Amino acid sequence: MEEQNELTYSQAVGELEQIIAKMQSPECDIDRLASYTSRALQLLKICKEKLLHTDEELKRCLEELD
Repeated sequence: MEEQNELTYSQAVGELEQIIAKMQSPECDIDRLASYTSRALQLLKICKEKLLHTDEELKRCLEELD
């Protein structure tokens, strides 16, 4: 698994989509459900941090235009 700082937003979303597909599958391994949920939470946090950082950068850029 890649380190959190090395994942791009797209990679995190892609991995999250894979996890969701596994969890929705009728063949979902119930013994892995907790680890799937934990990793999904980590990925969501990564995405949130990246979105917030991008939002701050965009706001700073727009302030410079004024």
